Amino acid sequence: MSVNPINIEILEVIDAIDRRGSFAKAAEELNKATSALSYAIQKLEEQLGITVFQREGRRSVLTPAGQVILSDGRVILNATKHLAEKAKEIATGWEPKLRIALESTVNHSIFFEVLNTFLQEHESLEIDLSESVLNGGWEALENDRIDLLVGALGPAPQQKGFRAVSIENSEMIPVISKQHPQAHLLNQPDKMRNILPSLRRIVTHDTATANITRNVGLSVGKRILYVQTMDQKIYAQLAGLGIGHLPKHRIQAYLERGELLKLPELQAAQTNNDNFIAWKISHKGKALQTLSQRLINAKWL
Repeated sequence: MSVNPINIEILEVIDAIDRRGSFAKAAEELNKATSALSYAIQKLEEQLGITVFQREGRRSVLTPAGQVILSDGRVILNATKHLAEKAKEIATGWEPKLRIALESTVNHSIFFEVLNTFLQEHESLEIDLSESVLNGGWEALENDRIDLLVGALGPAPQQKGFRAVSIENSEMIPVISKQHPQAHLLNQPDKMRNILPSLRRIVTHDTATANITRNVGLSVGKRILYVQTMDQKIYAQLAGLGIGHLPKHRIQAYLERGELLKLPELQAAQTNNDNFIAWKISHKGKALQTLSQRLINAKWL
């Protein structure tokens, strides 16, 4: 079986020559003699029966065949770089992947700002994100479906081996859409108060599948529309399908434009439970510990 003449070393040589424009500058970057690079390219061309570089003035330019080698070759070079980084991180206690659940009410923009900075420093780390609601996040953490839970609504379960750190609460506001048939009754508080029990509530499903599920806020009532995500809940309420609590940071623009209207007499129905960042104490990975600490230090409001 013949030996494949294309290897990592020759790909690095072709890449350097293409970026620097000449054999001499590439040799300087790679700390090799120009003659060594010329010999390596000549040997490759002989073995493949092709021309890789051609001269255009003072520059060495890839031929179409050389461009194909370099295009796919750079994918291989990047993969080997990430592989080396991943192996090094694992050897020093950095896990290769983190599974994270975000509570539906948490401020996603803050989370992704922190995550962006973190991943710029650890590019090889794989992240798997999911959305959780109420007890669903705690259940996923207990059953090892996730490594980190962000923004989970308290109280934190006891005697589960969790490390739970409180963060600033997401402000939840009870609202009704201006499109809702009864929105005009906001100017008549007594009538609004009387009809509230009959108005449909929009409720996000608790993502728990085995443990006891729960509801908070305006979920008490005879008419309920269940949705799967916070985005669905927001759009359902904007359409006037019902009422419910929504995170202020997600609906501020709708409030300012008057598309959603506050239900001030229902403020007392809001929950006062804390929000938490949580993980299992037994999880000692450096990626988890580093990211969780940055999230704890973030300003969530």
